Order: sequence, then structure tokens, then C-alpha cells
Amino acid sequence: MNRVLLLEDHERLARLIGEGLSNAGVVVDVFCRIDHAMVAISQMPYQAMIIDRGVPDGDGLSLLQTLRANGNAMPCLVLTARNALNDRVEGLDAGADDYLAKPFAMEELVARVKALLRRPSESRSLEPRCGDLVLRPSSSLLCCNDRCEILAQAEMQIMLSLMRKHGEPVRHRVLEAAGWGFSEAVTPNALDVALHRIRRKLQVIGSQQRIVNLRGVGYALQDDGTAE
Repeated sequence: MNRVLLLEDHERLARLIGEGLSNAGVVVDVFCRIDHAMVAISQMPYQAMIIDRGVPDGDGLSLLQTLRANGNAMPCLVLTARNALNDRVEGLDAGADDYLAKPFAMEELVARVKALLRRPSESRSLEPRCGDLVLRPSSSLLCCNDRCEILAQAEMQIMLSLMRKHGEPVRHRVLEAAGWGFSEAVTPNALDVALHRIRRKLQVIGSQQRIVNLRGVGYALQDDGTAE
């Protein structure tokens, strides 16, 4: 399932956008500050972002400019109340892929976000690989050679985060956010249960990859030969 970051400080509008995209099958994480959004992007494999220009700690375009300067090609839709031609050009020059002025119809926003999600992105693989594992998000499958297991939505998002780190540790809170979102309340043992189920599925498909707990650091995928 696709995951999108929304930078929007208007609480009601952010809720409406989240509901509209959720109904279209898109998971949305909402942030009202540029610095918080930047931290989330460094931790989470988003497929697209929606940026409001006017947020409390600056112009949302500064986030986009920083990402583009660092080589991040994540598709971006810019939202703004500014409808002048020079404002639209400024947004596109900063690296935006699309531009939508407020007020807008929710159907149009959803359609534009879907169009962005269909674009190939150089920053991600459609089927991430790690060791002998292949993850197929479109069909919710985790595969090793010719053996596959179906993953639940939260399990899929957790594996996406682990596999895209290629053995580097991912913190507990980041994996919780991957599985259930930054704003959703998570029961204390939800991640433990999900990891237990994923570990069993790794054994079923015969993978050499194991999810290990690096105490004080986080969780990581490691080959049997290096796992403790």
C-alpha cells in the first residue's frame, strides 16, 4: 500500500485530505512543521509527499528544495492559497511535480496524487530485495526463491522499512510508525506480535534472513551467518 507524507498545519483540512486519500487506499502521515516532516522522511520510505507552503516554521518549499538538493526524487504535490502565476512557477522551479491552489475539490487532489504515485521514482524499488528475499507490495507477498507468504498491511510496511535499510538497524518507534502511522495509537505489544508473525513466515519460506533485536539500537535484517 502506498504511503504519503502530508505537510499541512490546518487541522481540519489535514483531516479531510487524510480521509480522502485513505478512502482511495493511500496511507497518510500528517505533519504541521517542516522539521518534523524532515525527520519522518529520513526514517520512512514514502512514495509521495503533499506540501503546504504556509506552515508555522517557514515555507514548505524549503523542505522540497532541501530534498531535491540531496538527490531525493520523491514525487511532490504543492498546495497553497497563492494562485499567482509567479507562485506556481516558483513551486515548480523548486522541484514540485504538480501544483494545486486552494480551495480545491478533494476528487481532484486524490486524482493528482494517484497520478504521482503511478510515476516511476528513482529513489525506490518497486520490489525491494535483501539477501534471498523479494518483497512484492502490489500483491502483499514476501518471497524467497519460489516460496511466498502473504503479509498483512502492517507486516508489509514493517518489512519495507527493514529491507530498504539492507541490514542497518531501524528503531522500534520507526517500525511502529511504519506499521500503524505516526499519529495512530499502538498497543504496547503490537510490534512484538507483528515481528513474531513475520519471523514465522521467514521460516516457512526458507529464508536465510532473520530479524534480530540490537538492544538499544533497534531491529535489523541479518543473514543467518551474521545474526546473533
